[in-house]
Amino acid sequence: MRGFIMANLQVATLAGGCFWCIESAFNTVEGVEKAISGYAGGEKADPTYEEVCTGTTGHAEVVQVTFDADSISYREILEIFFALHNPTQLNRQGNDVGPQYRSAVFYHNAEQKAEAEKIIAEITEEEIWPDPVVTEIVEINNYYDAEDYHQDYFKNNPQNQYCSMVVAPKLAKFKKTFASRLRSDA
Repeated sequence: MRGFIMANLQVATLAGGCFWCIESAFNTVEGVEKAISGYAGGEKADPTYEEVCTGTTGHAEVVQVTFDADSISYREILEIFFALHNPTQLNRQGNDVGPQYRSAVFYHNAEQKAEAEKIIAEITEEEIWPDPVVTEIVEINNYYDAEDYHQDYFKNNPQNQYCSMVVAPKLAKFKKTFASRLRSDA
């Protein structure tokens, strides 16, 4: 815990391309207890990164976000999520290509499903993107933590070329856009 008692913990599981980008952003948000990189949506039990990278396991790289719903709503979690990636790219984010990089909301209950459908309908109606949103909305059927070396990857590997070229600019834009939602230590 971050120094206070959280009374209303909830979980969101989101796929938006490489999990390093999504995880590094959510770990700076006020009300987020933790954001863990992992895998969801596939058939193989306890897959490895190497297996998921083949694109044949059915898993997506995801971030499982544990948050205090009294501090930040699920809708706000989704607003951040949709600002962090391009939800119109099918099975890819930028140069990361394959079904493991798809855009998906893995809902945990009917309320999360309804909220995801609502926000996608709003994004579509407002024509925020020139192309249709392809984000899947699917019930969570499994989740596995990614290997330890993927956790806090950007924080621990800022010199990595992918981190400096892709994650750092996304995180900087995110922090500027969502400055009011950031923890004081972010």
